[in-house]
Amino acid sequence: MGESEIMIPCIDFGRGIEEGGEAWKEMSHKVREACENHGCFFIIMSDDVASGLRDQMFMLMKTLFNLPEEIKQKHSSSKPYRSYNGKSPITPFFESFGIDDAPFSDIAQAFTNLMWPQGNLVYCETLKSMSSKMLELSFLIMKMIVVGYDLPSHYSSDAENMKSTSLLRLIKYHGPEERNDESETSLLAHTDKSALTILCENEVQALQVQTKTGKWINIKIPQQGFLVIVGDVLKAWSNGRLHAATHRVAMISEEKERYSLGLFASPKDEMKVKVPNELIDGKTHPLRYKPFNYGDYIHYYVSTLKYDALEVFASV
Repeated sequence: MGESEIMIPCIDFGRGIEEGGEAWKEMSHKVREACENHGCFFIIMSDDVASGLRDQMFMLMKTLFNLPEEIKQKHSSSKPYRSYNGKSPITPFFESFGIDDAPFSDIAQAFTNLMWPQGNLVYCETLKSMSSKMLELSFLIMKMIVVGYDLPSHYSSDAENMKSTSLLRLIKYHGPEERNDESETSLLAHTDKSALTILCENEVQALQVQTKTGKWINIKIPQQGFLVIVGDVLKAWSNGRLHAATHRVAMISEEKERYSLGLFASPKDEMKVKVPNELIDGKTHPLRYKPFNYGDYIHYYVSTLKYDALEVFASV
């Protein structure tokens, strides 16, 4: 068993568990503990439909990234991380698309028509279905976190609000032609600025997570599963109890291309992120983060790109 498998918890979501039952509460506490101790965990899914959908999504991603450059460049946005980002001297190892609210039929259709003016029904339906399942999963996990802290049921509205928007990122990583040192193959280490990230990848391993002790470990996402990563929003909302995991991609293979699909669940810009009173304890958990507007935080981060943006922007 590899080091990542030992250190990062793996939770089986394949069993049918009734929400509100004892098994649901037990799993909710496991989710909370994983998010506190590691800031991430694996989910195993036994849903054959979801597994087939994921495989089809990666197959179609190859088709998407193989489109002519002038077609891909048509996807543009004034918002950061949304436009098509092609290979450049700054980011020579990857290219990506960012799509806001991909689970909505009109959004999925508009993106598909932009890439394939003649239409591509299979791609449109796969994009919508895959992103919808990932968004549903993020909401399920955030509800479990509320239950894991034994918070009153009305805090489920916080979970709803924290996934009220989503960004789907489709990324293709190219193995470097030459490897002279680690800086040439590793992308910037960071925490996610969302509430929660749901991530899956093809068979090429490149993701690394930093433990609380500062050690980097390689992550291999199970073929039938996902990696869940806590973002800055949940860290602030939980008064710092949940750990936002620092992670990066380090391409180590020159032979295979890596495809990654990530859904970033976030609040709307106007939402105020506020710590529940039940998670504040003057002795062991004094207030760490003041209430803040999510849109203001994102603006601050994009304008500064500070690694410790949350601490600078919102700490008490």
